[in-house]
Amino acid sequence: MIGLLQRVAEASVRVDDRLAGAIGPGLLVLVGVERGDGEAQAERLLERVLGYRVFPDADGRMNRSLAETGGGLLLVSQFTLAADTDKGMRPSFSSAAQPDEAHRLFDHLVARARARHAPVATGEYAAHMRVALVNDGPVTFRLRVRPASD
Repeated sequence: MIGLLQRVAEASVRVDDRLAGAIGPGLLVLVGVERGDGEAQAERLLERVLGYRVFPDADGRMNRSLAETGGGLLLVSQFTLAADTDKGMRPSFSSAAQPDEAHRLFDHLVARARARHAPVATGEYAAHMRVALVNDGPVTFRLRVRPASD
């Protein structure tokens, strides 16, 4: 499971003309589910997202986590993160999880996030979304929890 984590001053996601989710200061995490991922990978990714130290302490060093700061968490499913881009000029999605399984695991991640943190907002699975953000820093990290089959 892949999470593209971005520290934001604010972020939102729209589906059509409707606001699906929004947060103030916190993390926007784009989530890609790979073949072989399961609930264990979702749990580990959530643990890393909530505990990854990307917020400044009193000395300006990235020493504080989302769990410590209490900021918002916006989770957005993005299957293109699981693309294989090693060859050619067109991505292959053979490493991405099947849509039904990816949806199930994304929903599991969201449910577990809501049980452990607030506020949590989301986009809408498999919808065409418009994601807006003000990246704070900019600070962006790619977190990957390898599928069980790796």
